Amino acid sequence: MTKSDENSKLLERYANGDKKAEEELVKLNAPLVYSIAQRFAHRGQDLDDLVQIGTLGILKAVRGYKKEYGTVFSTYAFPLITGEIKRFLRDDGLIKVSREAKRNNGILMKAKEKFVSEHGREPRISELCEICGISEDDAVYAVNACVPSVSLQEKIGGGDGMSYEEAFADCNIADITEKIALNEALGKLDEKERKIVFLRYYRGLTQANTAEILGVNQVKISRSEKKIVEKLKKMLDNSA
Repeated sequence: MTKSDENSKLLERYANGDKKAEEELVKLNAPLVYSIAQRFAHRGQDLDDLVQIGTLGILKAVRGYKKEYGTVFSTYAFPLITGEIKRFLRDDGLIKVSREAKRNNGILMKAKEKFVSEHGREPRISELCEICGISEDDAVYAVNACVPSVSLQEKIGGGDGMSYEEAFADCNIADITEKIALNEALGKLDEKERKIVFLRYYRGLTQANTAEILGVNQVKISRSEKKIVEKLKKMLDNSA
């Protein structure tokens, strides 16, 4: 039985009210937490502390995972574990985010909540920027800086959407965590490429909506997206 199969069975038990399954899931996925925590150990924090913080991410993953997401549990848990550790380091002052970025992110998030309440749907980045009087570049930076990680559990908007799991179907998630962080690879992209990734995968916009925001046609977004995926795959392969 593969680890993925074990996770699936334990998640099914947990969904049926078996609380012991939660503890078993934490133990089963401890190596994943440890491999992610190791990447942040050079920041001056004790590795055991980072593992404990990362375990909170596994607990959140267990409690939030739904089979309907269509992704394996380890892939779903990866950004949650990373996010907990990053949040801890950020609160401890080891990851710096500018005051302006924090302020803009707060304004954008409040506007988003109000928009969803009034319209019953998620706003586009362009709509939020117009409401808040913040440029799209500043908005992209603020949200990207303040949100801890890519949210793989969110549904990608529209029929042409794909998840990170699909985009990196031939990349083993365990290999990624041991060799190079996906966020580090993303940081090596140029500004336009990062903006496409942010709009498509962080915000879950369709290719058409992304093209509208960036002022290009959908075909260009589709071609750029394929090139970006190939570039990221090469970065991950070259880090081996």
